[in-house]
Amino acid sequence: MKPKTANLPGQIADVDLRLLRVFKAVVECGGMAAAELELNVGMPTISRQIKDLEERLGLVLCRRGRAGFALTAEGAGLYAAALQLLAATTDFRARLEEIHQQIGGDLHLALFEKTASNPACHIARALAQFHEAAPGVKLHIHVGTITDIEQGVLSGQFQVGVIPEHRRSDSLAYRPLFGEQMHLYAGQGHPWFAADHRWRWADLRRQPLAGLGYHSPNLVLTHRRKLERAATASDQEGVATLILTGGFVGFLPDHYAQPFVDAGRMRAVSVDELSYDCSFACIHRRDPAPTRAASTLVQALEAAHAAG
Repeated sequence: MKPKTANLPGQIADVDLRLLRVFKAVVECGGMAAAELELNVGMPTISRQIKDLEERLGLVLCRRGRAGFALTAEGAGLYAAALQLLAATTDFRARLEEIHQQIGGDLHLALFEKTASNPACHIARALAQFHEAAPGVKLHIHVGTITDIEQGVLSGQFQVGVIPEHRRSDSLAYRPLFGEQMHLYAGQGHPWFAADHRWRWADLRRQPLAGLGYHSPNLVLTHRRKLERAATASDQEGVATLILTGGFVGFLPDHYAQPFVDAGRMRAVSVDELSYDCSFACIHRRDPAPTRAASTLVQALEAAHAAG
């Protein structure tokens, strides 16, 4: 059988970029029905646009039916390529406006979770300063894991990121911002919740521990202290939920855990022993150099945190 010839467009046209943005929104929303609100168009229109993209490329991008929405292997590959292309168009637009001596376009900032409640974090103040300095920039805030943010900054999907430092990449520039205290917590029903005792790391090795399931300072600590995790979570909300069962202990930022402590649902144990510090940094690519908009945001972040 003669292999199918790929239907590759001779050049990327505006219609291709528009259809790729629709496809990106559908993937990130988890289906066409969920993308209606994001795109502000009806599902029949979205379905027709996805079909148009499939016909233009000669690919089947997704399966939709009673079983729900799912990407094909080709769709997953196109989504990864589309992220790079759309990030490049955003960067091009920002740099074109720089030529016109304007700070405009879209700027994507990615933040690690649970930073807003940290009194040492002044990102909100920095964003207020940035908006005053660059009112023409449309800011997009994303929240993700450390790995997602690092990869997104490296690929150009995000122009700036804020993460806890755990390992450094030579391709990224790091600007220290603020710190965070991580304490070990036990929930109601756990033996350590009621007991007033000075627990040590050797004692912790015998307790069911909940932790983050990706590379992070939390994971680095468990390896260094030779701890075994009995459960993992994709974010700190998941770790908190496991602690609240009374069956696990786990590390959380003190500012995030405080409402649970105030409600009597969990308590920090052996704070002077079973704790560690996290240092947060702003990251951006070294090459190419950041746009004027990204540089302005980085400067605002540094200034806001230097002021304390």
